Amino acid sequence: MRKSDAWIPLALLLATFAVYAPVRHFDFVNFDDPEFVSGDNHAREGLTRDSLRWAFTSGESANWFPVTRLSHLLDVQLFGMQSGPHHVTSVLFHALAALCLFAFLQQATGARWPSAFVAFLFALHPLHVESVAWVAERKDVLCAFFWFLTLWAYVRYTRRPATARYLLVLLPFCLGLMAKPMIVTLPLLLLLLDVWPLRRRLALWEKLPFFALAAGSAIATYLVQQNSGAVGALAQYPLGLRVENALVSYVVYAAKMFWPTRLAVFYPYPPEIPAWQSALAATVLVGISFLVVRSWKARPYLAVGWLWYLVTLAPVIGLVQVGAQARADRYMYVPMAGLTIMLAWGAADLLRRPAAVLAAAACLACAVVAGAQVQHWRNSESLFEHALAVTEGNYVAHNNLGSALSEIPGGLPDAIAHYQAALRIWPDYAEAHNNLGSALAQMPGHLPGAIAEFTAALRVKPDFPQAHRNLAAAHLNLGTLLLRTPGRLPDAIAEYQAALRLDPHLAEAHNNLGSALAQIPGRLPEAIAMYQAALQSDPNFAKAHNNLANTLAQIPGRLPDAITEYRAALRVNPAYAEAHYNLAVTLAEAGRIPEAISEYEATLRLQPGSATAHYNLGVLLAKQNGRMAEALEHLEAALRISPNPAVQRVVDRLRAGVVR
Repeated sequence: MRKSDAWIPLALLLATFAVYAPVRHFDFVNFDDPEFVSGDNHAREGLTRDSLRWAFTSGESANWFPVTRLSHLLDVQLFGMQSGPHHVTSVLFHALAALCLFAFLQQATGARWPSAFVAFLFALHPLHVESVAWVAERKDVLCAFFWFLTLWAYVRYTRRPATARYLLVLLPFCLGLMAKPMIVTLPLLLLLLDVWPLRRRLALWEKLPFFALAAGSAIATYLVQQNSGAVGALAQYPLGLRVENALVSYVVYAAKMFWPTRLAVFYPYPPEIPAWQSALAATVLVGISFLVVRSWKARPYLAVGWLWYLVTLAPVIGLVQVGAQARADRYMYVPMAGLTIMLAWGAADLLRRPAAVLAAAACLACAVVAGAQVQHWRNSESLFEHALAVTEGNYVAHNNLGSALSEIPGGLPDAIAHYQAALRIWPDYAEAHNNLGSALAQMPGHLPGAIAEFTAALRVKPDFPQAHRNLAAAHLNLGTLLLRTPGRLPDAIAEYQAALRLDPHLAEAHNNLGSALAQIPGRLPEAIAMYQAALQSDPNFAKAHNNLANTLAQIPGRLPDAITEYRAALRVNPAYAEAHYNLAVTLAEAGRIPEAISEYEATLRLQPGSATAHYNLGVLLAKQNGRMAEALEHLEAALRISPNPAVQRVVDRLRAGVVR
């Protein structure tokens, strides 16, 4: 790149960060972000030996992408769970991908302005907002960065072939495969680039390692997704419907590039597609293919750009259906570059000078629309409200909006309405049944309805691998409801055990099962084992530390162990009033009165309205020399909060003693 062109990358960076600047204030959303970052216990550890091992071996969430997982772990290590910096990291990789795209095209073609136009459209197009503003789609921006870096390195290799340069092409390709396997089509792009713009003789042999790696990645990805239940069955998505949807999607994606409106995070799969739509889409695709092939000699960039689009979109076009979406904006992240190559070089050929004005206007329009689209991603509520506004029959949007509303004070009635709307669209939506049950469980008098919803969730998908966590949560919630129902303790225990069969690492289920077992005479050892299992899954589970301590305190000779567990709970959550109180009681029982007094005082700082803490503290202080006035103050506070004749008699006796 010439020195005089250095302003182009700088402008590209500034424009990208200007459009995406608001994301530094955005939240994690409740769609996939909890699965990959905000709710994943491994990701929340940051960089540790165990988390690094997990990053390279995990097939969770129907994906194997160690490089992506490592990027999330590094973010957590540097920024904790502050969502803003996680978003900014994605913007940074998006900007770097745009720079690599520009560098690759300019080096390959020598055409400064068409290359810049393609890069600016990539950086600023509204279709790409989903990939950049969604933390869970970090895999997209990483994959694109390594993809375009590979293409740039390949062009350098073809200029002066050498083993070292060849390995520098292979390295970013391998990293791209470990970021997102959609890059498997890159070897075909290398063949296309040999035709145009490199105009070199096809060298299939040098692409063989790339094809071998791509094939291995594709097979591994399919197996991981199939084993996790992410690959849709033919019964649910018939092959004919998949083909029709693929044809229509190819055209819809291209149309969205030119008119990016009504963009949503989730597009429901249609139950059927009118025959005329798929026939028209097929006609359009065949017609464009015929025209670009016909103009091959005069304008080879048209065929290369068109094949770039068709080939790179093929893995996610839906013939192998992964997920429940008909299409997704993020799938256009790299494929759209093929269409913009056609547009950029075609405009340069046909329009020449006016092309610059039109290109600038197009980039400005994209920036404005993308800026508006970015705002929809500020939180879960705004994201799914927008999705409902621009789509129909969107059961996922109803469900996730319900989840967002359920976390807002007073939002449960609206959340329930959205869960019910999701179930009217798809009656067998297990997650919506589960979420509706959770919401009803928090509404007075709705326990029977909640139990019915949890039971429905379990009935719908009892053996679906991807639903294990949801089903485990349903068993957990059902068990919690049964535990609150007189006479249902055995049923509650059975539900917790069912949850743990589905998800052996569900810490809350271990903890709750421990609480249930602790109520049965003679089963304290089993309860202790459950609490310890909960802490093995989540060492920072303060409630499990507290419950384990409560149980240990009931066993002769285990008071020191109980005190250790209470202190562990308070290290995790220093504002845990119940643990402070329990620790105070245990310390007093162990004869460590000064420490017990300190813990009662800590309890009252957090819960000044606790009558029992005031009373117990008053009793202890009354036995200390010179602290009778403080003792009476706390005992009288206990009386004010909860009048009690027994406490009044204690106060009277102490006052009588003071008078004497």
